[in-house]
Amino acid sequence: MMLYGLLKFIHVLSSTILFGTGIGTAMVMFWAHRSRDIATIAVASRYVVTVDWLFTGISGIIQPITGFWMVFLAGYSLDSGWLIGSIVGYVITALCWFPVLWWQIKIRNLAVHAQQTNTSLPADYFRYYKYWFYLGWPAFISLLVVFYLMVNKP
Repeated sequence: MMLYGLLKFIHVLSSTILFGTGIGTAMVMFWAHRSRDIATIAVASRYVVTVDWLFTGISGIIQPITGFWMVFLAGYSLDSGWLIGSIVGYVITALCWFPVLWWQIKIRNLAVHAQQTNTSLPADYFRYYKYWFYLGWPAFISLLVVFYLMVNKP
């Protein structure tokens, strides 16, 4: 069972990175937006997009691979309620993350353009930010549910 222990360590570490990066990037974007400073928003959104691709993206790939591998090794039934709930929560999170990432890229591009041209942020920036903000909540809540189900396996 040494393989299972290694997979579990990678799975827990990757879930921590996934969740922590999500909260961290959300807070950076939120506070940069609240500053209303175009230079701050441009720099913060550049970092957020990069960090989201690297850490959230890679962790998001590692999670199902290690998760299903552990399910197989431990002999869990694929129709267990906790597993189905975890998969559904994870899919909801992923379905929220893809448009959130797209809006982050749009936000970054608009902020960088406004900074370079010394102009105000356009209306699209505020619309994309609003979508980004509201779609982040179901992703966050879904991950909380997934964490609960994974830890407790009710």
